Amino acid sequence: MSVHLLGGGRDIARCGDLLRSFVGEARAAAGERAPTIAVLLVLEADDDASAARFRGVVEAAGAAPEEVRIEAIVEGETFASPVIDADAVFVGGGLTPAYLESFSGIRDAVRTRVTRGMPYAGFSAGSAIAAERAVVGGYRIGEVDVVSEDAAEELDEVEVRYGLGLVPFAVDVHAAQWGTLSRLVAAADAGLVGEGVAIDEHTALVLSSDGTSTVHGAGQVWRVEAAASGVGVTVRRS
Repeated sequence: MSVHLLGGGRDIARCGDLLRSFVGEARAAAGERAPTIAVLLVLEADDDASAARFRGVVEAAGAAPEEVRIEAIVEGETFASPVIDADAVFVGGGLTPAYLESFSGIRDAVRTRVTRGMPYAGFSAGSAIAAERAVVGGYRIGEVDVVSEDAAEELDEVEVRYGLGLVPFAVDVHAAQWGTLSRLVAAADAGLVGEGVAIDEHTALVLSSDGTSTVHGAGQVWRVEAAASGVGVTVRRS
């Protein structure tokens, strides 16, 4: 099974296309019965639209309505372990620090399930927190601005926290659209992370259990790696 990391995007159909293999893996995990795909969302208190949008993304990937189970909580709350009693987990987008905090009680359980073969898909925040060392936001390092404050996720200083540990590198999202590649480069230059990827919107990086990875979608995946001579950036396309 695989870990699917999407860089975000507002087009439901295009995002759904990137998750077709994820839904296929959920069906394979379920065997003869219909799969259950848990959609984990952390919402603002007055958000009455995101649940329907993320349900639409998973259904656009080929899931039947009865196969999608929405598990939504409000920012500041945490998930309980039964929410991952499913064949696959999709973690949506929103405020990245709130998403990471919401997993405080089930982090180890999620990692164990994914290690044993449960498919995982992240969308924006859900991709960022999948990292061992997760870049959760911030727009400056010291006195230097490294990305627009609009991409700060309500944080000032760039923060790297312990994530879910599903992938060994840092992940930033909305790369070309929000300019977050510069934040990841600066984090590597400052020694906050050793390596990472910044993923464009409507683009997915899929990591298989055999160690291979593929890029799908309209954009690019920017790989960042710290070295003695500076920070190197390479680009991968579908």
